[in-house]
Amino acid sequence: MTRFALTLEFDGTPFSGLQRQSNGPSVQQSVEDALHRITGEAASVHSAGRTDAGVHALAMRSHVDIAKPFDPFRLMGAINAHLRPDPIAVTHCEVVPDDWHARFSCTGRRYLYRIVNRRAPLALQRDRAWQVATPLDADAMHRAAQVLVGRHDFTTFRSVHCQAADPVKTLDLLDVERMGDEVHIHAAARSFLHHQVRSMVGCLKLVGTGTWDAARLAAALAARDRGALGLNAPAHGLYFVEATYP
Repeated sequence: MTRFALTLEFDGTPFSGLQRQSNGPSVQQSVEDALHRITGEAASVHSAGRTDAGVHALAMRSHVDIAKPFDPFRLMGAINAHLRPDPIAVTHCEVVPDDWHARFSCTGRRYLYRIVNRRAPLALQRDRAWQVATPLDADAMHRAAQVLVGRHDFTTFRSVHCQAADPVKTLDLLDVERMGDEVHIHAAARSFLHHQVRSMVGCLKLVGTGTWDAARLAAALAARDRGALGLNAPAHGLYFVEATYP
């Protein structure tokens, strides 16, 4: 049995999420089905994180165990061929030790959230970014975001369906920058709660429009109450960027 690490890029628009589920197509199901057609084996794909319906990935790390011998480059090509026409690509494949685990060996995860801040409708970026027509003050958003950096109880920013045992997380980075018509929010931590990034972005959008300020954001955090959340940003602006390992 050989363990292969895969790096996946995918457009989350047509999927119900990364993880296999009963209520719709998933990225995991598409990759596992491709592997079954190639190997004849019922291989299970394990990934560094979970993504909701509509969330995208630039470099999701996953692993799979396969009994038949394969050259990693040829396996990557075969998987990509069998994934068509699904918007998923394996961009890297390598053999890793048997004790390497895409999820449990991961020491850090990074996300990007894209906001297109303009009035004109989105043509090329539809389902790839959140359009906000009201002008956003990205500098104010960045200053307020620093309230959330560090170790906190993020219950306010946690989905009611979150299965994590502990709402306390350490947020290593939350940066906001403007790039022309786009506002990018970068978030990094060892791990995140369900909906944490989208919930933080939604509240930062309220700061950007002047509806909230940093003190209001701090009060929402301190409330440790989902009812204090201002807004949950839509899934289609979120990208899983990177998983890091020792």
